[in-house]
Amino acid sequence: MNLAEARAALKTAKRVAVLTGAGISAESGIPTFRDAQTGHWARFRPEDLASPPAYARDPEMVWEWYAGRYREVLNAQPNEGHRLLAGLEREKGEGFFLATQNVDGLHARAGSKRLVELHGNLLSARDEKTGEIFPLAAPNALQTPPTSPNGNRMRPNVVWFGEFLPEDALEAAQNAFHTCEVALIVGTSGVVYPAAGLALEAMAEGAVVIEINPDATELTPLLTFSLREKASAGLAQLLA
Repeated sequence: MNLAEARAALKTAKRVAVLTGAGISAESGIPTFRDAQTGHWARFRPEDLASPPAYARDPEMVWEWYAGRYREVLNAQPNEGHRLLAGLEREKGEGFFLATQNVDGLHARAGSKRLVELHGNLLSARDEKTGEIFPLAAPNALQTPPTSPNGNRMRPNVVWFGEFLPEDALEAAQNAFHTCEVALIVGTSGVVYPAAGLALEAMAEGAVVIEINPDATELTPLLTFSLREKASAGLAQLLA
């Protein structure tokens, strides 16, 4: 398949499923989890900052890390890639579905609505006793660990190492990729499962699966077409 054929397939498709990863947010200046481990945080393993045992051992330290990332995310803005996907959703309507591995909330801020956040959201926290999700206070008013309106301590609303993805979000994503005509895999390395398996599910059902990534990934040889571009540039070419 070439670019013109990929464009035509996307244009005529009534059901489109999209998976995005860190690559689309990098253009908004948001570092990946590991890239954010600089200075004081460079001496920690990821599991020391993002796992249930780490939180049980030192919730104050874990919250210090996540409060810093929360401030970074709030300072970032959606980029053209986020906006192009929001526009594609408006075009396709109910036939569109977006699953993201990112926790920065930029897709929603760009206008995406038919969306699941597979790994959670840094802008919110979860009541440890009730499981309810609440938005975090503004950074200048945030006290960590934060307390929910119920009076209970809250944990970051993200999926940690050793935890399962939210069942309802994963099921919705699997259903969308199982039934789509075209799938877009944007800015993701294709090594984090089960999210990476969504592309293979779509391929198995006969969908056209298009990857946008500046570098080849483990998925590249298995997919219908790949654009070696950053997220925004690749989406602009595909939607031209």
